Amino acid sequence: MIDEPRKTELLMAGLKESLPIPANVPPQLARELAEQTPKLSIPSRCNVIDVLYSGDVGGVLCSLDIGGHEAEKVHLVSITRLSFNWNVPLFREIDAYQRHRIKKLKKQQGSGYR
Repeated sequence: MIDEPRKTELLMAGLKESLPIPANVPPQLARELAEQTPKLSIPSRCNVIDVLYSGDVGGVLCSLDIGGHEAEKVHLVSITRLSFNWNVPLFREIDAYQRHRIKKLKKQQGSGYR
């Protein structure tokens, strides 16, 4: 098991209460999103407008407001792919979840996880 069910449940509840949450889009993720939606300019900052838990396999997924209401595609990414400023609500909890999940994934899959 990768995620700790009770901690993840509490994190999800807190995230939903704190929406929208400002997030940073790292360059690698920005490039990947730009490949998926070439007509859309991918910003370095966006907002997480919804979250869902996809189980132990996918973890916490974040829906991003990139493209607004006119977007042809929903941008849904793992919370581990985003970065957050220290003053964001639940920063410590998000950071702890990200570190824990990445550590577990690396251990489970070898060092090939990025």
